[in-house]
This record gives sequence, C-alpha cells and structure tokens, in this order.
Amino acid sequence: MSDLSEARPAAIVRGGEGAPSSLAGACVGDYVAILKPRVMSLVVFTGAVGLVLAPRHLDPFLAAVAVLCIAVGAGAAGAINMWYDRDIDAVMRRTSSRPLPAGRMNPGEALGFGVVLAAGAVLTMGLAVNLVAAELLAFAILFYVFIYTVWLKRRTPQNIVIGGAAGALPPVIGWAAATGGISWGALALFAIIFFWTPPHFWALSLYRTGDYEAAGVPMLPVVAGARETKRQMLLYTLVLWPAALSPFFLGIAGWVYAASALLLSTIFSLGALRVWREEGERSARQMFAYSLLYLFLIFALLLIDRGSPVPW
Repeated sequence: MSDLSEARPAAIVRGGEGAPSSLAGACVGDYVAILKPRVMSLVVFTGAVGLVLAPRHLDPFLAAVAVLCIAVGAGAAGAINMWYDRDIDAVMRRTSSRPLPAGRMNPGEALGFGVVLAAGAVLTMGLAVNLVAAELLAFAILFYVFIYTVWLKRRTPQNIVIGGAAGALPPVIGWAAATGGISWGALALFAIIFFWTPPHFWALSLYRTGDYEAAGVPMLPVVAGARETKRQMLLYTLVLWPAALSPFFLGIAGWVYAASALLLSTIFSLGALRVWREEGERSARQMFAYSLLYLFLIFALLLIDRGSPVPW
C-alpha cells in the first residue's frame, strides 16, 4: 500500500474533531451512504434467516416489521459510527469519499439522523413485535457504537474479535422476534458470524494496512505484523468448522447443508492457508471476496435445507 502519512491531518483526535466541515447540503444519496447499505444487506439477510429458522413464526406483516427494524437499527449504528470516525475516515483512501470526510454532510446531521433512526427502530420493535427483540436490538446498536466504535477500535487489535459480537446479533434478534426468547439455535447462528468476522476483516486489513497505520487504528497487521495476522486468520477458519456444522447437530438444517458447509469451510481454510503461504495482497483480496460469498451461502443453505425445528 502507498504511504498515506503525508495526507494525515496534523492532529487526529478521538471523536472526529478536525474533519472537514460541510460545504453543501447533503443529498438523499449521502443519507443512504452513511447507513452503510452493503453492510446492512448482510445484516438484513442474516436477521431474516434467524426469524425464518425459529421454531415459531410471526404474522407476515409483523415479520416484515421486525426485519425492517433490524435494517434501520443497523443503518443507525452505521451512521453514528461514521459520525464518530469521520476524522480517521478522512485519512483512509477507502473511506475518504464518504459524505462526512468529503464535507458533503454536517456532522450534526449524521449524528441526529442515526440517533433518531436507532430510537425509532427499537421503539417500533418493542411496540409491534416483542420486548426481548427490542432489547437485543438496542444492545446491538449500543454495543457497536460504544464498545466497538468508541472503546475498542482505536485501542486494541482485538477490536474486530470483540466488536464482532454486534454483527453476529441480527439472526439472534430475528429468532427472538419470532419466539420471544433466545435458544441454542439462535446461539449457533451467532457463533457462525462471530467466528467468521475476524478472518473476514483481517483479510481486508492485510491489503489496507497502510490506511489503518496512517489513521492510527491498531488493526492486527499494524500491531502484530502480517505473519501473525495470517496465522490467526487460519486458526479462526478452523474454529469456524464446528460452528458452521452446529445447525446440523441441533436439527436446524439437514445433510445437504452439513455437506455444503463442510465444503465451504474447507475452501475457506484453504484460502487462509494460501494467504499464510503467499506474499503480496492478491490472495488476501481473494479471501476477503470469498468470505462474503461464504457467509451468504451458509445462511442461504440454512433456508434451503431446513431440518427439524429446535424445540427449545
């Protein structure tokens, strides 16, 4: 990666001070952008899978409301994250064109937008669906904002590992929306995303190390080096095997899913092994792309090859 240190502001401070001020009014596309729609799409999909796989079922209208609340809550967390991280986003090439660092949106607009959406999503979930799902949604938003964004991201290379819990909660929220509680089936879906997250994000950070180093974000490749990052990526893909197979053992999915999950997980681990052996960024880029496909296929297969619902 090219050295971005020359582009770094004289003082990057926590909370976004020093980021460019808004030069013009934000357009609709900017408001959509700060919701992180690509991230939201995976959140919505996994949340909907959790809702469908649950042993009880919601009225279709309430199910749609629950999925919408999950989507809006995820977007709200993304907006608040962009508000807080606008200083480091201005430094990193991958994020410098976002509405806040590019000066197309006032920081107060982004924060207010996120807070209003978060409150609306949680309140709607609680009033229309159930309190357990609403509490989990609130916890996921608060965890992502305060634990990951504010506390962990700029302090520890384990930011992705611990902070990944927020991204793993949507299927649990969907499950709770349908059942009013949490069970082993929901925790199995949580575990898949939780153990998938580190190799997914570390693959990205391997070929974006220069960005993170310039911004002062202690991602694992910056702190521990590429070799240690690659080793941990491989270990996490191996831990992912039993997590990916747990829906089969719990009766949520059948043999087709089990065989497919085993194959997909094997390819994931082989990709991590290739990253560990090879120099350069090509293999890391390919692993990052495959990781997205992996998660989508795992959850799609759970829908396709449903087993006997878990009775607890």
